[in-house]
Amino acid sequence: MSSIYGLLFDQTLCIGCKACEQACQAEHGQSPHEAVRLDQDTYNWVQGIGKDSYQRHMCMHCEDPTCASVCPVAALQKTHQGPVIWVASRCLGCRYCMMACPFTIPKYEWHSVNPKVRKCDLCVHRVSKEKETACASICPTGATIFGFRKDLLKEAERRVRTEPAKYAGGIMGDDEVGGTSVLMLLAKSSTESGLPANLPTNAMPGLTWKVLEKLPRIIPIWAVFLGGMYWLTERKNELARKGNRGGGEGDRHA
Repeated sequence: MSSIYGLLFDQTLCIGCKACEQACQAEHGQSPHEAVRLDQDTYNWVQGIGKDSYQRHMCMHCEDPTCASVCPVAALQKTHQGPVIWVASRCLGCRYCMMACPFTIPKYEWHSVNPKVRKCDLCVHRVSKEKETACASICPTGATIFGFRKDLLKEAERRVRTEPAKYAGGIMGDDEVGGTSVLMLLAKSSTESGLPANLPTNAMPGLTWKVLEKLPRIIPIWAVFLGGMYWLTERKNELARKGNRGGGEGDRHA
C-alpha cells in the first residue's frame, strides 16, 4: 500500500478560486462550465460552505471500494497506484455502484443513448506516468497536494497535531470506510462541510459479502444472467465495430 498515490485537500487553504474545477474539465475534454454539483459533466466541485470557507467534492478513491465490490462484471476497479476507475467495455449499466457508494459519487448519463458512469478517475492517465493530477498541479495556494497516501496522511496528522483548534473537523479519509486515497483536512465538521457523517471505519465490501453469502440459491442464477448480459454487451460492441469497418471499406470502393 506504500506506493498508493492520493490527494490531500486542506480546507483552510482553499480560496474558492475554482482553478481545480477548470483544470479538471480541460483535462477530461469537457466544455468549460460553472459547477454547482457533481454530475455527469462535473467530476470536481468546489462548494462554498460559509464566509470564506470552501470544500472540494470528488471521488474519494477508497482503499477497498464498495463500488468495485458490488459490480458484477468488474467494471469498477481499484488500480495498484490508487485510482478507482470505470471500464466502459465491461459495464452493464446496472448502476449498483451508484447505490453502494458511501459518498454518493458515481453519476449516470441518463439522457445519453450510450450512457456511461461518470466520476473523477484521479487523472489515472497522468498518475500512471507518475505525474500529479491536474487539480493539484493548478492549485495556487497548495490547498490540494499530490503524493503517496502514506506521506500525505503523515502531513495531515502533523498539521492537526501542530494546530488542533484550526483543524477541528479532523481528517476525513484516515479510516472512514477503511481509508481513502483522497484525504480531507477539515476546519469544519463533516456535516458543515457537506460531507457524509458517521461513516463506519471498517471497509464496506465486507458488509456486502455478508449479505450475498445469505443468498446461495440466488447467486448462481444471477451469475448466469449477468454472464449472458455481459456476452450480449460484448456481442453488440463487436457487431458495431464490424459495421464501422465494413462502412469504411465500402466508402473506399466507392
